[in-house]
Amino acid sequence: MPELPEVRVHAERLTHDYGGSVLTGFRALSFTALKTFSPQPDAAFGEALRDVTTRGKFLMLNFETVTFVVHLMQGGRLVVDPKVSAKPRGGLCRWTFAEGPALLFTEAGTEKKAGVWVLAPPVDGSPPMSELGPEADTVTSAELDTILDEAKGSRLHGVLRDQHRLAGLGRRLANEICWTAKLSPFSACAKLDTDQRQRLHAAIIGCVTESVDDERTRDHMAKSAVRVAHVHHRRGEPCNRCGDTIREVTYNAYAVNYCATCQTRGRVLADNTTSKFLK
Repeated sequence: MPELPEVRVHAERLTHDYGGSVLTGFRALSFTALKTFSPQPDAAFGEALRDVTTRGKFLMLNFETVTFVVHLMQGGRLVVDPKVSAKPRGGLCRWTFAEGPALLFTEAGTEKKAGVWVLAPPVDGSPPMSELGPEADTVTSAELDTILDEAKGSRLHGVLRDQHRLAGLGRRLANEICWTAKLSPFSACAKLDTDQRQRLHAAIIGCVTESVDDERTRDHMAKSAVRVAHVHHRRGEPCNRCGDTIREVTYNAYAVNYCATCQTRGRVLADNTTSKFLK
């Protein structure tokens, strides 16, 4: 799933390509695409797109009257649509403009969880935006302390990925942040000491910044396999820092990657879902 860096840079590209374009139409191509009923999308017809911004993993297409909030989920993309076919493959909805090509929201795969919310600005007080935690790359040390304390015994990797606690991080960045901070992904959050919390905060800011910079070198949203990774999806490869073998704990829908030497004091966690968590 695209995370904060990929979504933010995608928004920058869309602003460059569509900023100032006057909206002439919006059509939902799938009955699952549009998640709201009021205000109506046509409230923005005749208005110019101010810009495309982000909040966590959400894209926001900002017009004067409404904001189209888009969540790409795993396989969603906003792509240039010069053909405007009646039934585009994977098409969820389409924006058309007075000049230039249409913008098509597509979703690959069969999950069909991507969607669009039409909200009246300001949107921060409306779901799903009101349900998000602080932005990952602007979270303060004090805010992070509160998040960790309130999480109590919850494991670090899961808390980092919880959008209600901290917005914008996914599986790759959670793996990379834990490795960068030299912390076990399975640490109990409330038990992290002051030094560990400082390392964690620096790692969050640093990993997001590194990923944003990397994404800006591309002209499209890259696949996960080519993004910056020291441990993510590198099971069996040597750690870039100590040379130990990168290990993996596999779950039904995702995997946690870590270096035992760097992160768990040499302790190896068995690769199955019934293993005992490391503290």
